[in-house]
Amino acid sequence: MVTESPLPLLRPFARREIEDRITRCGRLPSLRSIDTALRDLLNADQRYTSQISEIIRRDPSLSARLLRLVNSVYYGLTTPVTNIEEAVFYLGVRQIRQLAMVTPVIEDFQRITGKTPFAWRSFWQHCIGTAIVTREVLSCIETPSHELDYLAGLLHDVGKIVIAASFPEHFQAIYSGGQTEDSVTLEERLLGMNHAEIGAIYLKNHNLPAVLIETTRYHHEPHLAQTDVRVVAAVQLADLLVRHAGIGSSGNHQAVEERDWLESSGWNILFPGDRDEGNFARANLKRSLERLPTILEGLV
Repeated sequence: MVTESPLPLLRPFARREIEDRITRCGRLPSLRSIDTALRDLLNADQRYTSQISEIIRRDPSLSARLLRLVNSVYYGLTTPVTNIEEAVFYLGVRQIRQLAMVTPVIEDFQRITGKTPFAWRSFWQHCIGTAIVTREVLSCIETPSHELDYLAGLLHDVGKIVIAASFPEHFQAIYSGGQTEDSVTLEERLLGMNHAEIGAIYLKNHNLPAVLIETTRYHHEPHLAQTDVRVVAAVQLADLLVRHAGIGSSGNHQAVEERDWLESSGWNILFPGDRDEGNFARANLKRSLERLPTILEGLV
């Protein structure tokens, strides 16, 4: 039996004070220019592995993560991959493009949260896992034409990072563990606003694309979204699937059963009454979840 930890006496803030603190929260510079040179290079149809590798070498953090990922995913290789060109060959353009987004964003997140105590590695795994599964969900119904859906999945919980940076005492009370109450309800009760709304305000303050703001705001209730509804629905579904599989931790300790994601508004938006398409997606997503821990081990 889980016993709830006693909550400290913290006052919720008025909306204006919350918005003032969000305004003072640190920036995510990587979101304005996510490795532009590499992104442009990868978007071109005809590029040589050597050209891509040369740009990757300029970023030691990206290089290290690339090698860690390829050796984690392709663990059956006879000898470890130590050469960037070889890693590029194995992973391919799509995974490298996503890796180029993840690396600077996570580093920015880490700077913002500073020394706020929390299981951050598990949290990054949850965020990246949600990004990967968001792409898998959408791929069941359409061919994604850009990377914004992946980025929307990656950033869906940015509001929790803002809470950690701007309201550290409240963050500790909400996410210290042992709380059985839903974290969104707890945020609203203790802080005065939940992480979804806080994250949306933060992204809007930094003039980020509307799809990222809309997804962050409504990823728990995609039926309320006004635009980019499919992306919002895919992120909700991906979030629930990753939590259901117990991969990483969002800080929300409520269990997610299979029926929770199959009966979610996101599932109903994306697969409304189409049994064949729904069954195909269900099987495909379960296979994706089985591979996900190995991929995340190389990324974070």
